[in-house]
Amino acid sequence: MFKIIQGKTLGLKDVENFIELLNTLNQQPLKQAQSFFNPKKEIVVSRAPGRLDVMGGIADYSGSLVLQLPIKEATIAAAQPASNNKIKIITLRDSESNRDKYFEMRLEDFFIDNKPVEYKSAQQYFIRNESTRWAAYIAGIFLALIKEKNINFKQGANILIYSDVPEGKGVSSSAALEIATMTAVGKAFGIKIDAFESAGLCQKVENVIVGAPCGIMDQMTSVFGKISHLMTLLCQPAQLQPYIQIPDEITFWGIDSGIKHSVSGSDYISVRLGAFMGQRIISEFMKKEGYPSISGNYLAKITPDIFEKYFMHHIPQKMNGREFIQKYQGTFDTVTEINPELDYNISNPTAHPIYENYRVHSFAELLKTPITEKTCVRLGELMYLSHKSYSACGLNSSGTDRLVKFTKQIGSERGLYGAKITGGGSGGTVAILGKHNSGHLIEEIINRYANETDHKPFLFSGSSMGSKEFGSIILKNI
Repeated sequence: MFKIIQGKTLGLKDVENFIELLNTLNQQPLKQAQSFFNPKKEIVVSRAPGRLDVMGGIADYSGSLVLQLPIKEATIAAAQPASNNKIKIITLRDSESNRDKYFEMRLEDFFIDNKPVEYKSAQQYFIRNESTRWAAYIAGIFLALIKEKNINFKQGANILIYSDVPEGKGVSSSAALEIATMTAVGKAFGIKIDAFESAGLCQKVENVIVGAPCGIMDQMTSVFGKISHLMTLLCQPAQLQPYIQIPDEITFWGIDSGIKHSVSGSDYISVRLGAFMGQRIISEFMKKEGYPSISGNYLAKITPDIFEKYFMHHIPQKMNGREFIQKYQGTFDTVTEINPELDYNISNPTAHPIYENYRVHSFAELLKTPITEKTCVRLGELMYLSHKSYSACGLNSSGTDRLVKFTKQIGSERGLYGAKITGGGSGGTVAILGKHNSGHLIEEIINRYANETDHKPFLFSGSSMGSKEFGSIILKNI
């Protein structure tokens, strides 16, 4: 039986349950699970949570401040170096199908003529079969370490994954999966990766191997999250600010709309492209007029008053991709490409991060003041404004709009102050702010939503530590 010889569970029930599960692999119905780990070798276990986007969301890729809460749900990964050259992966009880999944590949598949393949080739390797796309988040970690850290893996690995972070709900199940895997693999192979580098490498895996153009906030929260605190991150590109402890008087919840969110979806990508197109237009205008360029090309560095005074009227509402390329050659974004056949909304996606950054800063400052009823109402107003801005960009959905409407109808008089769609939008989860004792009102919303839509929402309540604080556990068969 495998037992802990280094590290602690830190009282986390999910970790304790995972170790029990690991010791009963031979009883799992998936045949590959039987004798999956070598009983003579140590196993490394790591844990990384998902996140609830309280404020900031899609403005992260434009350099905004963001406020993120690590959720209670997490992904746990166990890794053990193999005796052969294969990467073998098992994910137990997949949340979508409630079935276990198995994947294996050879390390040599990441090489051509003894040189690491390009990331685009790796992306094509995984998407060639719909049933293997999920493995890119995990196996892609190895290619990123090979290319970015010059790691020479002389053997493969066996990796076991269990996660209770629901997929497609906008709470960054992908970042939790990447960070948990990166931490376990790094420890198992003795690779020195600091916490910041780990987040950046995992973002690269998602951007260029998975093919999802996410910002950095998801991975950073999964690494640096702190219980009952908002991780405050200035995304220029990833500057941690002092944590904000959530005041005792208030609580944040997340309610799943049942509408599946995908960061690789066309709505998110179109809005991201629109923001970078607007940034390029502003940069060209500034160059022409002799103004200093935007430091770091971050849209969020432009204040709302400067935007309205100098730039707003130069941003077209829409522009065709081909026309934009002909006029501006492209954007500064390295993970998206303009489709010359499509028309893009530019004005609202450009404005969003500029105003959102202002809203997030205001939100953060309010949380540092005494929590009065007036303060709570103002916090809620900022969340509603954020949701309205998402909607202007086309990133809302019928389900998330309904949840926000229910929150407004209950109102501050009864104890719910604000709500907004989270993450990449277009479905997923709504974050709600209320008095600490308003759980019964959240249940009221859930029941009403279930009655009207036939979908029983998943409730996100509570928080947990990030992977950096948890560290890792080493197990040995004793």
